[in-house]
Amino acid sequence: MQENYLAKWLNNELSEEELAAFKRSEEYASYQKIVRASDALEAPSFDMEKALGDFKERQLNKETKVIKMRPAQYLMRIAAAVIVLFAATYFYIASLNETFSTEYAQRTEIVLPDASEVLLNAESELSYSERKWDSERKLSLDGEAFFKVAKGKKFTVTTDLGDVSVLGTQFNVESRKGFFEVTCYEGLVSVTFQGKVEELPAGTSFLVVNDRIVPTDAPLTAVPSWVNNESSFKSIPLTYVLNEFQRQYNVKVETKNVDLTQLFTGTFSNTNINLALQSISTPSQISYTLEKNKVLFYAENAP
Repeated sequence: MQENYLAKWLNNELSEEELAAFKRSEEYASYQKIVRASDALEAPSFDMEKALGDFKERQLNKETKVIKMRPAQYLMRIAAAVIVLFAATYFYIASLNETFSTEYAQRTEIVLPDASEVLLNAESELSYSERKWDSERKLSLDGEAFFKVAKGKKFTVTTDLGDVSVLGTQFNVESRKGFFEVTCYEGLVSVTFQGKVEELPAGTSFLVVNDRIVPTDAPLTAVPSWVNNESSFKSIPLTYVLNEFQRQYNVKVETKNVDLTQLFTGTFSNTNINLALQSISTPSQISYTLEKNKVLFYAENAP
């Protein structure tokens, strides 16, 4: 049986002759059964109006959550948060400092934003605010540094023991525990110590040892001796001399039966440790032993 006969039969388009021939075919009985079974099937009933009514009722019964907004108060809170954020950011940035530090047996050269130059001695730290530099040339020093200050606004070095202010000059500042010394090599330096101001012209020094101002001689060189790899002292307690030796050579210093308060006058090399040991021990009348990174100074009469 041709497939077009089936399509025509389902659409009632067969002629009488074609219909008679189709009924005589073997497939006709099977097609008749399918048609009768299909006619018995019923689609489920669907009430469109009832379904629409049920949907509307469900939507009306839902609780709608309403958030009451006060626009003015809400905007004020946002503005306050933004202000706090900007303030915190501003003070954080303002607190950021440029910091330079050295370890034992180390020094470093620093060029400041105004072209001023700083040579930082061993075991020292220098910091300043680069953001504030144009309005305030101010640094914080812990240790020792030699400054060549470019002419300009007031230049201030602050330490735990005192402050130093200049306009344009060359000077050295050493501030360590119990020891504070300022030496002016060029121009004029103003030193503030315990609320009092001392003016230092070129070729003069200001020295404090254990919170006591100590008279000191004029410097004999155009720059600090340590810049030329020597450490020089004039009537300085031996304890500070040994501390400087330790800084310059990165060694551990120990003493036995040594009077650390005795005054030392002399110079030792910062590049030759054996020569330095002799330069310290001979005038102090003490002996020493050197083992790797450890030096023991002891009195001649020590057992």
